[in-house]
Amino acid sequence: MFLRLITSLLVIAALADAQAPKASPVEPSIGVIDFYGLNKTPEDRLRKTLGFKESDPFPRSKADVEEHLDALPGIVESHLEAVCCDGNKMVLYVGIEEKGAPHFDVREAPEGEGMLPQNITDAYRSFVTAYEAAARRGSSAEDLTHGHALSADRLTREIQQQFPDMARDHIADLRGVLRNSADDEQRAIAAYVISYAPRKTDIADDLQFALRDADPAVRANATHGLMALAVYARLNPDSGLKLEPTWFIEMLNSLSWSDRDHALQALQLFTDSRDALVLSQLRERALNSLLEMARWKTLAHALPAFILTGRLAGVSEAQIQDAWSRGDRESIITAAAGRRKLGK
Repeated sequence: MFLRLITSLLVIAALADAQAPKASPVEPSIGVIDFYGLNKTPEDRLRKTLGFKESDPFPRSKADVEEHLDALPGIVESHLEAVCCDGNKMVLYVGIEEKGAPHFDVREAPEGEGMLPQNITDAYRSFVTAYEAAARRGSSAEDLTHGHALSADRLTREIQQQFPDMARDHIADLRGVLRNSADDEQRAIAAYVISYAPRKTDIADDLQFALRDADPAVRANATHGLMALAVYARLNPDSGLKLEPTWFIEMLNSLSWSDRDHALQALQLFTDSRDALVLSQLRERALNSLLEMARWKTLAHALPAFILTGRLAGVSEAQIQDAWSRGDRESIITAAAGRRKLGK
């Protein structure tokens, strides 16, 4: 089990590197278009409605395109998200939510005026600058074994090492802002810094609360913190940490591509031991989404979903890796779909 955990941590590091901010392509054009949320709606209908294709420039108005997609029969809402990168090509994901499809619900943004101490805000902004610079150099690996993230990059890590004391000294401020502040950035900072609190059992509920925040950056930081807690709990079984994968599973049905991507990374940890109840919940609530994402054209984005699909299919990690290496995604996807039909 320990070897499998280390393998998962290496996968996370690789995925983090794949998702790291990179320089934009020279030509601001669409390299790949891919989709999610299509259970009844044909892809060719969406492509026709988009009015553009691969190699075309990005649309001038994202809102206008989404408005046209929303007008299609059976579609409740749509969402376009540009993501880096497939090689040196930008990827445009087109997500839709159909009527009657599973729905990931987020809370309304709070309306309070709470703000964090300025030293926390300044340190977090410095961290973001250092992290982005490190990521551009290809140095985005992190150690999660302490229950919070410590970057392999020296400057980024030095800033992160300030956060445990800040979290300890300002835990009430962090909680108050996370729940009550109308400022999206302040809530995102609170979600990140609170994960460094020394007593990890005290913050699990705070981070799980933040998973349904109105702002995607808050949800992303909460996911990151919970992944570190999951690693810590696995390595320290006597810690008393109890984490549930429920909201991550629900996030696989989110209209936001970023939500789905973050949830996929987290669920690799939660399914690492192949707990039957977790796999059953994943199969019941998000199998269609997983099968769809496992077929995404951009391999770095499809891999996490493919790994989870293989675990649902009941095949070994070696078989998952072998099928992926051979480019044979369909055998695993078909096996996972077949187990659902058989009621397994």
